[in-house]
Amino acid sequence: MVATGRSTSPAISTASTVSAAVPFPRRPLDPSDQVRRWYENELGWATVPGIPVRLPLGLRFDVLDVPAEAGRSALRHLAPGSPVAVQGDRMRLLVAAGSGEELPGLLDWLEWGTLALDLTAIGEGGLMDAPVPPGRCSATGARPPWTGTAALRGAAVWLRPPEPGCEVEASLPTLSALGGGGDAPDLVRLVNTVATHCHRLRLRRACAQPSALS
Repeated sequence: MVATGRSTSPAISTASTVSAAVPFPRRPLDPSDQVRRWYENELGWATVPGIPVRLPLGLRFDVLDVPAEAGRSALRHLAPGSPVAVQGDRMRLLVAAGSGEELPGLLDWLEWGTLALDLTAIGEGGLMDAPVPPGRCSATGARPPWTGTAALRGAAVWLRPPEPGCEVEASLPTLSALGGGGDAPDLVRLVNTVATHCHRLRLRRACAQPSALS
């Protein structure tokens, strides 16, 4: 009798065993995942889902957003461990949580409230692009050419990075430091210095504009 069929079960079983033994190729590690882990695991800071990685404000700190040229003048009023970031031509000075709500009244008290200054405070509900961790690659996989105070165009980077294992709150400028004996920098002096240089920058730009009658 001629066999009308041939069993293929052993071959199929062998192929299935080999397939199960070979691991699937791993997905390349997303650089943004490395950035997120640095903030969450090494600093203990919260991040929000999505790319680029962003930090929620108002939880542990607020941010003063100023022109980098004006911000540099205020660095002397900061504690050595007070973090500062730059992105393009903007500087982000980390300040104590709640400072964003204090800024309008503080500017009025300092008699800057009537002027249109390029100075804003971002607090609760706001987001900040997470600067590239020091010594790490950017979210695109490229190592930023960070030299001095020049930032990679389009990417936020740390001018003064936070230190893992240190509580950032103790180093941030706060309104409660006014007249106090603590180590926290004084928010009033910081804002007054930044506002002064924002005003000077505004005047220089106004003088550089061509006259409407010329």
